Amino acid sequence: MTVPATALEIDREKDLPVTLADVEGAWPLVRASVLRTPTLRAPRLSAFTGAEVYVKYENLQATASFKERGALVKLSRLTPEEARRGAVAMSAGNHAQAVAYHGTRLGISTLIVMPETTPQVKVAATEAFGAEVVLFGETVADAYEEAERISKAQGRVFVHPYDDVDVIAGQGSVALEMIEDGPAFDAVLVPIGGGGLIAGMAVAFAGRSPATQVVGVETQLYPAMWTAMTGEARPCGGPTLAEGIAVRNVGEITAQIVRRLVPHVVLVDETALERAVNAFLMHQKTLAEGAGAAGLAALIAEPERFKGKTVGLVVSGGNIDPRMIAGILLRELEREERIVSFRLTILDRPGMLGRIATLLGKLGANILEVHHRRTFLDVPAKGTRLDLTVETRDQAHAELIQKALEGEGLPVQRLGAGGADW
Repeated sequence: MTVPATALEIDREKDLPVTLADVEGAWPLVRASVLRTPTLRAPRLSAFTGAEVYVKYENLQATASFKERGALVKLSRLTPEEARRGAVAMSAGNHAQAVAYHGTRLGISTLIVMPETTPQVKVAATEAFGAEVVLFGETVADAYEEAERISKAQGRVFVHPYDDVDVIAGQGSVALEMIEDGPAFDAVLVPIGGGGLIAGMAVAFAGRSPATQVVGVETQLYPAMWTAMTGEARPCGGPTLAEGIAVRNVGEITAQIVRRLVPHVVLVDETALERAVNAFLMHQKTLAEGAGAAGLAALIAEPERFKGKTVGLVVSGGNIDPRMIAGILLRELEREERIVSFRLTILDRPGMLGRIATLLGKLGANILEVHHRRTFLDVPAKGTRLDLTVETRDQAHAELIQKALEGEGLPVQRLGAGGADW
């Protein structure tokens, strides 16, 4: 006997701490106070990746992140007595701003504990939304312990960033909107930190669109959910562009749901994350933080897995340091060989710099930086070392420039990003 797909999916939800009914029950609260962000086809990303790509733009929320959904549902369901006592949360980023923003909207006092290492711009943004900020400890774990202490001492309700049934149900509304607004997805790629977003979305897709595969994405440096699913421990830690999903421990509730409903987690490296942030900006003209670009990073890392499939991406957040964006754009130009560096050893005599500059001008290369050094011992006494960084059209143009320099009898050494030898 063949079991109908609907029955199979109901069985998948059986005994889970969050159900489709919970997600659907939270949706009216979300619809009333949170932006219904668009789910739009992305032709240029489709051409770039080989998949038919649609993007859910959660970076358009008031706090530039999906976190508003879960925070709103949790705060909206506080009893009058709980609301009077206020809420406390621990976060170094998007969750902090979401709790502050909706707490202020609902007239609920909010206190956010952040590590002392939190950038001042994030502290200021959280305070601007109306929260009291307490800086405590060096790590998120330290801040978490202090938030729990304050919760007990002051009677404030602790709003967990991910391991809470109301928070998970609220995050699941992202999937309900994608199901209504988008096509029939073969797969949806969802960033994983603690697991609140993917848990809620997986429950919603299992109940409403069971043919859609919900795939998680983590940074290789923080494979916490991957470890929870496979039982194979990997090192966890290090500086990552995707700090929003840089979590050492996932939630107990979220892990239970993900183990049941998510078949696969893709681990992406820092290069893929950088390329994804750049691609969102260049191809979609949208700003994604590292965590928010994780889904696209998975498409870049494993294109064959998703080639020809209809894939949904969630830009889960857009809070990224402008200096970081500038660095990513420059690094991508170097990867594409549209910014290249050459090292030349030349005779130290009048006219040499002019001769080289004239040649580069004729070739259409724009000189960005020049370093002229005479003091290195590996340079002849009558010579000098010249490091040039130039802007080119593409890889072929860069190779043409190098051959032209060599054609002038100039020994040329190609340098990689940051001046490192190739």
